[in-house]
Amino acid sequence: MKLSAKLTIFITGSKLVIVLLFVLTLPFLVRQIASEYTNYTLKQQRKKVLSIIGKNGLDYYFQGDETYGSYTMLKEEFIALLPVGAGLKMDVIKDSQRLIERDTLNYRVLSYTFKQKNKNYLLEIGKTTASINQYNKPLQEFALYVLITLIVLTILIDLTFIRLLIRPLAKIINTRLINRKFPFRAEQQQVKTSTTDFKYLDESLILLMNQVNEAFYKEREFTSNASHELMTPISILQNKMENLLREETLDEPSAIAVVEMMKTVDRLKNITKSLLLISRIENEQYIRKETVRPLQLFNEIIDEISHRLEEKEIKIFLEVSPEAVLKDVNKDLLFLLFFNLLHNAIKFNRLHGEIFINDSYLANGAYQLNIKDTGIGIAKADLPFVFDRFMKTNLEGDVGYGLGLAIVKSIALYHQVQFNVHSEVGEGTIFTILFPKD
Repeated sequence: MKLSAKLTIFITGSKLVIVLLFVLTLPFLVRQIASEYTNYTLKQQRKKVLSIIGKNGLDYYFQGDETYGSYTMLKEEFIALLPVGAGLKMDVIKDSQRLIERDTLNYRVLSYTFKQKNKNYLLEIGKTTASINQYNKPLQEFALYVLITLIVLTILIDLTFIRLLIRPLAKIINTRLINRKFPFRAEQQQVKTSTTDFKYLDESLILLMNQVNEAFYKEREFTSNASHELMTPISILQNKMENLLREETLDEPSAIAVVEMMKTVDRLKNITKSLLLISRIENEQYIRKETVRPLQLFNEIIDEISHRLEEKEIKIFLEVSPEAVLKDVNKDLLFLLFFNLLHNAIKFNRLHGEIFINDSYLANGAYQLNIKDTGIGIAKADLPFVFDRFMKTNLEGDVGYGLGLAIVKSIALYHQVQFNVHSEVGEGTIFTILFPKD
């Protein structure tokens, strides 16, 4: 999973957890706020009543009576004044019931005692709990809507910030790791970023890529030079041995020894030629400007190796479209690629075996070639290494140099061709070659 996706999931999840916790605690918070606000308004009303009494006296309320009581039309609020004993002292706010005109209602009541002209009085101011709670639900809904809006807004801000923050990292991944072809030919430019970690990562990747490039080109240069330089002494040795065989004085045992030495030198020469060929392919010393028909190439190869087919009495079934055309390729290299695959298909096939060659066009326009044999197959343990240089399977009769499929791999990479192999021991092998569209 990408870093941006993980951060997005974490931020969204954390915000959802906050919303859930807020929803669970919202009723309690609203009730608490409503209760505190009610206490505040009751105290403000008490302050106002005491101020009026201080200015106008108790007669402003009593008007000749000993007590005073008043309530609103809907009985949502009431105020009461009455004398009490001198020993009573109260300054509390609590929920209690009051009987008003035969109706018992629940109120939030402020009870406060004070002295006026050496007499003790009790002031009660009440507000019904129903009127206090009637706005709880709308307040909860409003608070929830505000919270959700803020959460959505913060998520959008966070996602925008994350995109801006990790954009250099995405650019580093795209330019350094994704769709990069080895060797890295383009000059490595640093990605502009103010994040120290990303800058360090980018610099480290550039350094690593340069080191890999340098080591690769040194190895390629060494292989090319060594292979080229070895050809001269090998040719000289081969000529001297041929001259030796022409000597009339050479006895038979010595001649046999020279012939064996010539076989060894010839094998060394073939190995050197193969390595030199691989080096030239990797150095892109071949031109890819030709247009070839796969059917024509296979016919030429079959004509050339027909004697091998006859020796093992192998039947070959060629079902390649005559209209199939490959553009911008090197004909000689493709000939060598197909030749090596057919050579292996014959070499490791059974007596009276079969070889099937067919092609097809995929939905994306790519051209696919399949070469299937009924041979002895390749063990699963050997499959990952069959294209490695000097890799030889443990199959009976394998007397090659382990470079045939290495050459095939180099040609395939040079032509940007995908290559797959599937094999079962005792059932045969299928090589699949996929040429990209255009």
